[in-house]
Amino acid sequence: MPQTVFAPWDDPAEKPLIQFKGVTKRFGDFTAIDNIDLDIYAREFFALLGPSGCGKTTLMRMLAGFETPTEGKILLSGQDIGPVPPNQRAVNMMFQSYALFPHLTIWDNIAFGLRREGRDKAAIEARVEEMLKLTRLAKFAKRKPHQISGGQRQRVALARSLAKAPKLLLLDEPLGALDRKLREETQFELMDIQEKTGTTFVIVTHDQEEAMTVASRVAVMDEGKLMQVSTPDAIYEAPSSVYVADFIGDVNIIEGKAHQTGTKLQIDWAEGQPALSATTTKNFDLGQTCYMAIRPEKIAISADRPSGANVLQGEILDIAYLGNISTYHVKLPTGHVIKAQQANTRRISRREFTWEDKVWISWTDTAAVVLAQ
Repeated sequence: MPQTVFAPWDDPAEKPLIQFKGVTKRFGDFTAIDNIDLDIYAREFFALLGPSGCGKTTLMRMLAGFETPTEGKILLSGQDIGPVPPNQRAVNMMFQSYALFPHLTIWDNIAFGLRREGRDKAAIEARVEEMLKLTRLAKFAKRKPHQISGGQRQRVALARSLAKAPKLLLLDEPLGALDRKLREETQFELMDIQEKTGTTFVIVTHDQEEAMTVASRVAVMDEGKLMQVSTPDAIYEAPSSVYVADFIGDVNIIEGKAHQTGTKLQIDWAEGQPALSATTTKNFDLGQTCYMAIRPEKIAISADRPSGANVLQGEILDIAYLGNISTYHVKLPTGHVIKAQQANTRRISRREFTWEDKVWISWTDTAAVVLAQ
């Protein structure tokens, strides 16, 4: 039986769980959020991604109820949540600092919110045990936060946030304090827990790898605006602008002038250099400025001249060896520096190429994305 793809955003019959409708937030003269429309669906793991100061945390704080929109509405399950105080929303927030109570055991930390709601003892016990099992913390139940590791504290904060079964869980840079390896492990744990509980997660992060790993969809933000909202693969392979292409992953951007015939595009980009070619479904005017975006892993590097569409010669300026891949910075006669990547699939005693070697770089006419801005 074919597996159904989780894509409620493509289903016209599906109603969003969260709707931002013309939401603007100003602090004095400063516009932090600028007229945003955004739908987030139930059971999504949604990422708000962007540099510091882009407005992603403000967006999250408005969902939590710590800020109110200057203009526009935020709906949760069709209800305007503007007038609803934070403690009465079906929303919980997990803070970057975890904010655990140091004097309480792990068990009591998780039970805290349930006790405040006045739930009966048996219900609290059952729910806390369920949360301990879900986050694999049962054997640490009697310990205090200072007696467990950073990764375990992170899971306690998650268990406490999920204990009240919110419709929506907000995660503010939740893995920022963890080292790289633990962060990667925890990302998969988060995804696993999100899938098991079916809770909608909205994560704020400036770490593009994290957003691309955990999220069903990513909203890339800049200066209070949404630059692109799509699935991680679409954002990586089909960015809507130079900003998005440049923000997500490594990319080479070559500026030039367009000459289009149907889906074939020739780009004049440097005096005395052959035109570059690409295929595109977009329409460009004759001589219009355009930008060719090519990911380094889509560029081949060779000692001999290859045949094909886009073939350029240059000299190796720099090499970054990252274990699984090597990135070569190739300087062209025009002064452009192009990054090309090669997977290190075999153990090698010496590199194929070294500094100052003359090499050829090439890519197919379907490898690049051509952007208007």
